[in-house]
This record gives sequence, structure tokens and C-alpha cells, in this order.
Amino acid sequence: MDERDIMLSLLLQVNSRLSYQELATKLGISVNAVHKRIRDLVDAGIIRVFGARLSVLAANALNVWVFGHSGAPSTSNLQERLHTNDSTYWVGLASGDFVYVGAYIQSLPKLEEYVSFVRKEARMSDPVVGMTSGVPPDIMREVSLQGSTKGLYPLDYQIIYSLHKNSRRPLSDVAEELRVSAKTVRRRLARMIEDGLVELSIEWYPDASNDIITVFHFQLAASVDKGSAYSVLEKYRPNVLLHVDFGNLPNLVLSFVWTNTMKELKDLQKRIQNEAVFESVTPNVLYTGYMFDTWRDKILLERGGPRCPQGTG
Repeated sequence: MDERDIMLSLLLQVNSRLSYQELATKLGISVNAVHKRIRDLVDAGIIRVFGARLSVLAANALNVWVFGHSGAPSTSNLQERLHTNDSTYWVGLASGDFVYVGAYIQSLPKLEEYVSFVRKEARMSDPVVGMTSGVPPDIMREVSLQGSTKGLYPLDYQIIYSLHKNSRRPLSDVAEELRVSAKTVRRRLARMIEDGLVELSIEWYPDASNDIITVFHFQLAASVDKGSAYSVLEKYRPNVLLHVDFGNLPNLVLSFVWTNTMKELKDLQKRIQNEAVFESVTPNVLYTGYMFDTWRDKILLERGGPRCPQGTG
């Protein structure tokens, strides 16, 4: 991948329905070039799904990361064992037997149970548990999902479900399938996007390329806030792709970093380590990652699948 492939992938992660024209304008290239790049990324297995899901807000879910060193003799099928729990949406295997696990938790009381599950399956004796920032307030009040999703009506579920594994599908096709007008589908989808009730993204597998993706652990220096750290890291784009921070770990930021070679990675690490805002910088090279459907997708099937009742609310 080159720099434009990376930026294209990041744009599609934020909104997988961006038109070729919108993408071309943002990237400063032609529509045909965008079309070819997307086709090449799909053919290479780097982009595997253009997806639509209930957002974390809509599902009233808690996005949790559990990570640490695995003491398992082998991690060859660890991702399958971790996927037996339908909260697991991502597993990343990294250098030094380091394992990252992303999960959507339905209520705070279930968090301890899930962490125990990861600790056992990954033989992770000292896991770090991070709750991503922007936690829905109901979760913080320990309110369980119990099947209640905010602001969505039967037709909304059906629209999301029809885009579930092909979010770039023409809305006219969705309208025909659901036997409503294209204007209705367009209006409802626009409202869900505006209210943050739908997640339009891609399943992205950069490890399918020859590039190197590394998770950098940034421990912030005393009195440094995350905003200041992010401002510093802006200098290193597009190599520094995106950040994950946790409301319960105020001094820690994880960043995904892209480089073409190990030499480039080492040089980048040295430069970032000289930044005064960081107390320490620890890189873990990602070998591979796996993405899974979760209970969020089951809810979507139950409420938006073919046998669900029609209704506009």
C-alpha cells in the first residue's frame, strides 16, 4: 500500500458509503483512480467487507479492550477460542506473544466475567483492561441492554440489515427490497448517521499486504494531556493512522502505525521517543488480526432480517 491507499482506507473506515466522487475530492485524484484503488484493495484481501452495523451508542454497548502477554504454548487457534464468546469483535496477535482483544460488553456486571474468559483462554496472567472513551452514559449506570435500542424503528433495522455486508449497495436497491420509496430510505439513513445510530465502516486487513502495522503504546509524561499528545502525533501522519484511548487509563494512548519497512519503523520510533510529551514508547508489531460478528449482529438479524415485521414507527 502507498500513502493514498492508507488514506483511502481510513476514509472508508469512517464512512464506507462515501461516493467515489467524494473520495476523489478528498484524496485529490480522479474518480477512476479511486475506483481502481478500491478494487485492488478488495482483490488483495485488504478490504473484505463494506459493512453497516448498529453503532455502539445504538446498541448501548461498552467497547472494551483487553490486552497483554499470552502465556499459551501456541496462539495458532487462539482467535477461534476467543470468538466462542459473542462479545469478541477483534483479536490481534503481535510480537512477543502480545495479544489484543476488542469486545462489546452489554453491561458493566458482565465485564469481569469477560475479562476472566480472556485471561483463561489466552493465559494472560496480568491483562490490561481499557474502556474506550465516549462510553454511553447508560452503561456507566450499569444498565443492561435487555434488547432496548434507542431511536430505531423496525424499518431502520431493516435498512441497516440490508446494508450489513454491503454498505455501498445502492439505496434504490434497498428501497425495492423493502418495498418503500428510495426517498424514505435515504431520509432514514441520513437521520441514523446524524444521530450516530449506525456504523458504516470496512473490515480492514492491512496484514494481507507486505506493509508493517505496529501498535505503539504511548505512556504520557506527567501533566501532559491527551490533546497535547495527539497534536504532537499529527506531525507523523500518515504513518500514525489512528488512536485508541481509554477513559479509565488517562496516561495511556495506543496508536496504529503504518510503515513499509522495518528500517522505517525503527527510525520513526526513535523520532517519536525524542518527543517530550511521552514518558515511554513501546511498539508491538501486529502479525495478524481477525474480525468477528458479535451479539450486535445477532440483534440486527433478529430485528431487521427477512422475517421481521414491517413498520416505520
